[in-house]
Amino acid sequence: QVQLVESGGGLVQDGGSLRLSCAASGRTFSNHAMAWFRQAPGKEREFVAAISWSGGSTYYTDSVKGRFTISRDNAKNTVYLQMNSLKPEDTAVYYCARKGGLGPFKESNEYDSWGQGTQVTVSS
Repeated sequence: QVQLVESGGGLVQDGGSLRLSCAASGRTFSNHAMAWFRQAPGKEREFVAAISWSGGSTYYTDSVKGRFTISRDNAKNTVYLQMNSLKPEDTAVYYCARKGGLGPFKESNEYDSWGQGTQVTVSS
């Protein structure tokens, strides 16, 4: 079982930037697609971005396209989420997840390992 540990969250002003990191244990990191999800208070967890095992393909939810960038470094077993032009509606707990299934990237039940999350708060 892989362990995922997120870091990099915090409080930032509207229009600011943050870079989240997710460090994975284990030797199979490079075999799996990875993703970031988020959950705001009172809302369901939602897909944010995903990246293929090689890093060659990326996927984003519409609300973050052009502002967020997902990337990975397989040598460091780490996936990143660079968040620019942050908005108050981006406030949420952000989770990284490892994709174990073959279904759609945006479906949370396709992911078999989750981190504990990191809080991102954007003030207006």
